[in-house]
Amino acid sequence: MEEMEVAKAAIDLTMIAKALVIGVGSIGPAIAIGKIGSKAMESIGRNPEASEKLLVPMLLSAAFAEAIAIYALVIAFTIS
Repeated sequence: MEEMEVAKAAIDLTMIAKALVIGVGSIGPAIAIGKIGSKAMESIGRNPEASEKLLVPMLLSAAFAEAIAIYALVIAFTIS
C-alpha cells in the first residue's frame, strides 16, 4: 500500500515539474515577442516608409523567440 502512495506522489511531482518547465520556459519568449512587436511598431511610427524593411527581421526574430518556447514544450514532454 505504501508503494502505491509513493508512486502516486512521484507522478504528482512530475506533473508539477512539467508545469514549471513550460511556465518558466514560456516567460522569456513571451517577453521577447512583446518587445519585438513594441519596438517594431515604434520604429514604423517614427519612419512609416521603413515598414517593408522591418517586417521580415521582425517576423524572423519572433519566430526564433517562439522556437525557445517550443524547446521548453519538448523538454516538458520528455520529463517522465
